[in-house]
Amino acid sequence: MRCATNNLLLLLLLLGMVLATVGGGRSKGKKSTPCPKMKLKRQWGGKPASGLDYQVRPIRFVVIHHTVSAECTTFAQCAEILQNTQRFHQVDLDYYDIGYNFLIGNDGVVYEGTGWGVKGSHTYGYNANGTGIAFIGNFADKLPSQSALDACEQLLACGVDQGELSDDYSLIAASQVISTQSPGLTLYNEVQEWPHWLSNP
Repeated sequence: MRCATNNLLLLLLLLGMVLATVGGGRSKGKKSTPCPKMKLKRQWGGKPASGLDYQVRPIRFVVIHHTVSAECTTFAQCAEILQNTQRFHQVDLDYYDIGYNFLIGNDGVVYEGTGWGVKGSHTYGYNANGTGIAFIGNFADKLPSQSALDACEQLLACGVDQGELSDDYSLIAASQVISTQSPGLTLYNEVQEWPHWLSNP
């Protein structure tokens, strides 16, 4: 009886080792990408959406914007700008929610807007199949902080790793496809150097 129990324990131990070896991590041998520091909507004081339209994932486009507001370097500053932006979008523009999927402050933190997989209201023609990312501030004549730029690149890599963004997604600026100055000339010139840039959407 003791021998049978020992054999069963040994078999379970070996099975656990095999499962840990072949079952851990993503398929296709991809290494997991660390996601950037993120504050959820409830953490920055956002209100619930008045409606939801879901996207079909993975998403094929990423659209870069700026908010043309003040910049922020602390959580308190960013939260105030986000709350004001959401109020303007929901009350004055009659959007379901803040228009962007994500926003990034000069504190290097990603702030959840509508989030992954939910249709935003950021770029006509690209809301259903695009993720809108807005840098908080005006970047016509200067770049966001390096920590903000790094956070955006980490967010994109994380989105691909989690299956939210297509492996071959296209990165564009809002000004390429709608009548706007967004994301500002200096930031526009910067993102043209990033992977996945699409020069003629």
